[in-house]
Amino acid sequence: MSYTYQYPRPAVCADAIIVAKENGSISILLIKRKNNPYKGKWALPGGFVDMDEDLPDACMRELKEETGLEGIALHQFASFGKPGRDPRGRTISVVYWGIIYTKLTLSANDDAAEAQWFELNSLPPLAFDHQKIIEKFLADKTNLFSS
Repeated sequence: MSYTYQYPRPAVCADAIIVAKENGSISILLIKRKNNPYKGKWALPGGFVDMDEDLPDACMRELKEETGLEGIALHQFASFGKPGRDPRGRTISVVYWGIIYTKLTLSANDDAAEAQWFELNSLPPLAFDHQKIIEKFLADKTNLFSS
């Protein structure tokens, strides 16, 4: 039996905050967007969840597609769904996080023009609401950053 509804539904995204703690410094992984919106701007790796895909699987797929990284333990952090956060339409992002202890080699692909580690205290301007997402993550996970 098929059910349909006559009201609009939001798209769902899965994004990743990957933190590298190495030699006393803390870096966050960002990708430079290859496509609009925000073409050429830095953002968290991530993207739309496929119809037949579970949320953590979507996050792992996007992370691998955009940065070449895989096998990182991911943990669900929070959801972000403020209307207007994405100019393409109504989107809800489920954000995952992972921590590693060395900056792994990156390989930008798919819709990422570049992938790069940025020191926590020198992040570039970010696309979408990703600055707010990172700020909330840092406030909520301060214990990760203590020595």
